[in-house]
Amino acid sequence: MTVISVDKNLDAHTMTITAQYPAPVDRVWQVWADPRLLERWWGPPMYPATVVDHDLTPGGRISYFMTSPEGEKYHGWWRIVAVAAPTGLEFEDGFADDQGRENPELPVTRTRVRLEPLGEGTTQMVIESRFADTAAMLQLLSMGVEGGPVRRARSDRRPAGLSRDHPRADAVAQKNKPRRCADCCSQPSSSRAQSVCWAAV
Repeated sequence: MTVISVDKNLDAHTMTITAQYPAPVDRVWQVWADPRLLERWWGPPMYPATVVDHDLTPGGRISYFMTSPEGEKYHGWWRIVAVAAPTGLEFEDGFADDQGRENPELPVTRTRVRLEPLGEGTTQMVIESRFADTAAMLQLLSMGVEGGPVRRARSDRRPAGLSRDHPRADAVAQKNKPRRCADCCSQPSSSRAQSVCWAAV
């Protein structure tokens, strides 16, 4: 999988990830549609996800938790807004307490996914995450949340509209310094709460 771009725009409150997979659309769609495959990449390598509920239909809900190396559990949820299998979906993404109840103290993100065939068995995936406002975006980025299956996020990309000497630019760029992912892969991945291993597809 090759990441084409990771664009963060503080003015528009969006983060857009574009990636290409050496697999047809139907196969790539399964990383969203199959809860067992979703578990293999939704979360950083050392925080495996467990999907509790998986209703990938409009109005449906997906709930999950990630388990830290120390055994702590971090819960989250999606509310499915729209599904156009196998080419796209839209959902709200939020945090939950240990009972699975939505946590109103943390921001909710709206995410849109598009899968497009490029020919010769290659699929392009575009994931756009929209935040409520700049404060919500910066808060979630500071927590390491970088939505979508990013494998090679660029470490030197600053949000659109921020000059190199902007006081927030270095803080946001710092979150993108590459690190190594799971043992099954040697590619760098930015520090975040969500990453994908191609083996899951």
